[in-house]
Amino acid sequence: MTTFWQQALAKIKEEVRETSFEQWFSPATVIRVEKQGDTVYLCVNDEYAKNAIETLYMKMLTETLCEVLGEAVFPVIIDLSTESIPAISPVAAARRGVPAAAPVFNPRYTFDSFVVGSSNRFSHAASMAVAESPSRSYNPLFIYGGSGLGKTHLMHAIGQAVLKKTPGKKVVYVSSEAFTNEFISMLRENRLDHFKARYRNTDILLIDDIQFLTEKDRIQEEFFHTFNALHDAGRQIVISSDRPPKEISPLEERLRSRFEWGLITDIQPPDWETRCAILQRKALSEHISIDNDVVALIADKIKTNIRELEGALNKVIYSCELNKTNHADMAFAKEVLKDLLAMDDLPKLSNSLVQKIVADYFAVTVEELKSKKKDRIITHPRQIAMYFCREAVGTTTPQIGRDFGGRDHTTVMYACEKISTARKTNSQLDHDLNEIEKILLGKA
Repeated sequence: MTTFWQQALAKIKEEVRETSFEQWFSPATVIRVEKQGDTVYLCVNDEYAKNAIETLYMKMLTETLCEVLGEAVFPVIIDLSTESIPAISPVAAARRGVPAAAPVFNPRYTFDSFVVGSSNRFSHAASMAVAESPSRSYNPLFIYGGSGLGKTHLMHAIGQAVLKKTPGKKVVYVSSEAFTNEFISMLRENRLDHFKARYRNTDILLIDDIQFLTEKDRIQEEFFHTFNALHDAGRQIVISSDRPPKEISPLEERLRSRFEWGLITDIQPPDWETRCAILQRKALSEHISIDNDVVALIADKIKTNIRELEGALNKVIYSCELNKTNHADMAFAKEVLKDLLAMDDLPKLSNSLVQKIVADYFAVTVEELKSKKKDRIITHPRQIAMYFCREAVGTTTPQIGRDFGGRDHTTVMYACEKISTARKTNSQLDHDLNEIEKILLGKA
């Protein structure tokens, strides 16, 4: 561990409660110090720790780091469960005299901590087989499923299991976004040979969220050659996505066919028993006693996303800490989760309800949304409605297509990606989406 961080931890330990120190600060790791940006990157294991430090202790943490380092610095807290570590390209790293970041895995994302149920059993077994015998079982292994269901957990588990068994293995874990950014950086600096050496000489490549390589022809070309080089050399490739290869669009057919060479496995939303088991294990790991009826309450309310499931429990745990108690009964949980429970009073979301709300908002009719009309006054709200059917209702793209006049699923995927991307830069669109979200949540 970095020496200055050891010194900082010693000072922090004197300032906070022992349980807070052990839960939040002790597991934190310094990944990088950027002198040019006066930034210290601290990695924590989950959103609970990130929120606690940023809400309660950011001022104290900043002052402590400044005191230990003897200069003004700013800490950036990174939640490894949902965020990736900002990449330093090998070229930039060499110029600044620091090493490029090695694979960093969330220590909580192991096979032992993965709760197995009927919805993920096959993906878990396939991942364990790959970790036990890379390149011999399934190559590539393609895991797909909705957001927050455990794909990244399994990829981290594979990487850590391989390194534990054979520490000398070269394992690279990267998101498709980081892969793209590094490629662009290397291309700009005329150092693509370094990029190719990094990715084509690895023993195991774990690439997350491959669907974001779409609409980037040059990146798809590079990944195609990287894939071929690794596969031809008998190296293991593991890929994750939010959809199966046949639904990723636009994606070059030669890449799609290679993704289908090995094993394709999916993760579905967990059943009630698995949701309860996840919550119980999480509470146990945080040393919090939670009544079984509280576990059942949360499991009943959140059915499709493990990250949201744990987020609700984290809210209870966080409130326990603030109230200096390690036990949560039903009355306590209902008060903490009152916003979540209020959702029970709302109508259940469906594609037809989304269509009606969006049509009313834009002063068009549901029939026009389903029609073949291509005027922007119709196509724009139609794309927004498709976006909400996927994001808010969780409907599959083929079903959305059927509910919008029998359209092809690729049309739906294009609409969803277009709206998702455009809202980041189009303030009017973002405003409209926020207003519609409020209506969908019954808060307008």
